[in-house]
Amino acid sequence: MSSDAKVVLEFEKPVHELEEKIKEMHAYAEKTGMDLSDDIKRLEEKAAELRKEIYNNLSRWQRVQLARHPKRPYSLDYISRMTSYFDELFGDRRFADDHAIVSGMARLDKYSVVIIGQQKGRDTKSNLHRNFGMPNPEGYRKALRVMELAAKFNKPVITLIDTPGAYPGLGAEERGQAEAIARNLFEMARLPVPIITVVIGEGASGGALGIGVGDRILMLENAWYSVISPEGCAAILWRDAAKAPQAAEAMKVTAPDLVKLKIVDEVIAEPEGGAHNDPDLAAQAVKKAIVSHLKELLKLPTDKLIEQRLEKYSSMGAFVE
Repeated sequence: MSSDAKVVLEFEKPVHELEEKIKEMHAYAEKTGMDLSDDIKRLEEKAAELRKEIYNNLSRWQRVQLARHPKRPYSLDYISRMTSYFDELFGDRRFADDHAIVSGMARLDKYSVVIIGQQKGRDTKSNLHRNFGMPNPEGYRKALRVMELAAKFNKPVITLIDTPGAYPGLGAEERGQAEAIARNLFEMARLPVPIITVVIGEGASGGALGIGVGDRILMLENAWYSVISPEGCAAILWRDAAKAPQAAEAMKVTAPDLVKLKIVDEVIAEPEGGAHNDPDLAAQAVKKAIVSHLKELLKLPTDKLIEQRLEKYSSMGAFVE
């Protein structure tokens, strides 16, 4: 498949078929000189109505599919659209540079910030380079190094989450994958600058949480965030990954679910059909939400900021003694 080929998900096929029919009618009218404007208009209205009906009633599994859409904007796509400059920083100063995590200094509106994001690839070559968006320990250590730099120079931290999980390879485990993630959780909990986290695609397990502790957790409308993927959950519970749609419903992995559970603070609306249909508009929405929360957080003194962050996480969940 070429990089320009249109990817159509199963639930999008009825709309896609109508759109293809409209294109054919336009081409036929142009070729023959026939006036098909009324027929084309009716089909366009039908397609718009069907599109609205489909995207206003997406299941949790369909949102998971949209979060994984190969044309969906990734961290660098958002960074290039949201910032007036971005100076990338590399390496963890211990082992290597992990290309699954990008980080650096940036200008967001009038604010000087640090941005850290998980980055996937678009094709086989770039996916291998980015390790399919699955960070190694050196990626989390690079992120922590840059966050400590942000604290030193009093710059807010913005993190963009989009990963199917931390890399589970033998080398990653030998280099301390669990320790690297745990260290980030500990240090982010007490970082003396505002942290805003945005789930832009997939937010899977500790791989997401390794850069996910923040004062504000924002989530795009068609992203998902959970301790395990729906396929992983289905494989464990029913020994059948094909039951992933059922698992997604039970797990409540979508943004509206997580707002109700008081884990996520805000759902960022996406363009109709998903962020990949209009990356510029999606980036504008993300930027607007980040700036809005940044204004509030920058008013807080450091001790109050950390106190509220700790309270936010300690109050999550429900339990009975």
